[in-house]
This record gives sequence, C-alpha cells and structure tokens, in this order.
Amino acid sequence: MKPITPDLIIENLPHRPDDAHKGTMGTMLNISGSYSMAGACILSSLSALRSGVGLLKVALPKSIYTIVAQSVYEAVFLPLDDSENGTVNTSSLDSLLETASQCDSVLLGCGLKWCDDTVSFVKDFVSKCETPLLLDADGINALSSNIDVLKNAKNVVITPHVKEMSRLTSLSVEYILENRVEVAESFAREYGVIVVLKGKNTVVTDGENTFINPTGNSGMAKGGSGDVLSGIIASLMAQKVSPLYAACIGVYVHGLSGDLASQMLSKTSMLPRDIVEHLPQIFKAIEE
Repeated sequence: MKPITPDLIIENLPHRPDDAHKGTMGTMLNISGSYSMAGACILSSLSALRSGVGLLKVALPKSIYTIVAQSVYEAVFLPLDDSENGTVNTSSLDSLLETASQCDSVLLGCGLKWCDDTVSFVKDFVSKCETPLLLDADGINALSSNIDVLKNAKNVVITPHVKEMSRLTSLSVEYILENRVEVAESFAREYGVIVVLKGKNTVVTDGENTFINPTGNSGMAKGGSGDVLSGIIASLMAQKVSPLYAACIGVYVHGLSGDLASQMLSKTSMLPRDIVEHLPQIFKAIEE
C-alpha cells in the first residue's frame, strides 16, 4: 500500500507531442444523464474535456440534449430516444456498442437513473463492451443485481462510494468504513477490476497494487463531485493511460483541484463545478 505522489503523476501523465491532433489524443464516449439529472452529464463531460481528451462523444436522452449542449460546446452529441423513465432507451444498445468500439474509453453511469431500463441496458452493455470502461453511480447500482457480469469484462474501473460498495458486496457500510482497503482489494481480485473506493483518502487498487490518495477535503462532499472524478479518469484512459494509473492520477488531480477550490471559495461554498474550473491550474502546475 503506497501513497499517490506527485512523481507518480508526472511519470504517468500523458505526453502531448507538438504534432498532436484530436485523433491522437483519444476519443471518449460518455453515456450519461437522464431527465432529472442533466447536471451529471455536464459535469462529467466538462471534466473529461478539461483533462485533455482529444474528442468527446456524449450519448444522452433527447430530453436533456438542449440543456447539456448549452454548457458543453466542444462535444459531439448523440441524442437518444428516452425510455418511459426519461433514461437512455435499451433500443440504443447496438448503436452505442458500435460507437464504443470506435472509441478509446467509455464512461457509463453518471446520472443515468437507477431503474429497470438502466439495469437492463447496463448489464447488456458491460457484457458486450470491449473498450476500456469506467462505471460510476447508477452504472454501478445497476450491476448490483448482475455483478457476475464483471468477471468477463476487461479493463473496467469502478468508482463506488461506500453505500454503492455496500450494494455490490452486501457488506454493511460500517464494516466497509472500518476495512476499506481490505474490502476494495478483495473485490478487485475477485472480479478483475480496478476499484476506486471514494471517501477521505480514496483507495485505488487492482487487488495487488494499492494506492491511497492524500488530496481532497470535506468541501467536496456534495452531489456532482463524483461525476467530475469519473470524467477525469475516463479522459485519461482514452489518452492511453493504464486504468490503474488513470485512476491514481484522476483521484489525485481531482482532490488537488478541490483543495484549491476550497482555498479560494471555502469548503462551505465551493461547488463541484468549481473543481472543474480549477483543473486548468492544476494541470498547468504539473506540466511545468
């Protein structure tokens, strides 16, 4: 078990050559949002773009397309028919799998809404997707009743908070809080995934290599912060950073940006959008 350090970040951050173009800096597919959670799609998309991905494709229900498009100018949008629940319709599965096959990473789950449509879609998508995949939020919740799907998936990162981890493992929240490292390592080994168990001193592990994040603060304990983190990690994965190190860089940079936001705005008043807005300063400092 090791702390995530600045040296680890510098050694593994993607290099941007002078002749880079959008095609060489990775393509990411973000499948996110629902009628009541457009903000999750916005935050995860903006953080992905601020973290360097060359091309971002956003698949979202048509009902929130105009809302998201007004805040995210740089993405390519794939508006999809809504289900009756205002979520991504299961009829879009095949087209999204085809799009995913042309991308370097996929983010699935931010603001999807936990319902029968999402459970069905996520199960089928995860079982068939061959692109490196990050599962967050309702993407994780949707698999809690179909967890064995993960055993056949490849290059998957999951980013649960403790309650989501409780749903996945059937362990109590109290037990997980007291045994965070052991629970994360055990799950990662059993299912062959990278686990990012969020919270104070977030744990990142593949079951064999375990890292503890020293950055971040309690001002980040607000809905939407996790969407920002997922966008950062998936963006780095699209830029060919290994899933384990993408997760390490992501949690460190996310926390550091949150620390800067708290210094500027206070822990009480800072918002997840402020974490996104401070990312440029963090990456600038790292690159220098």
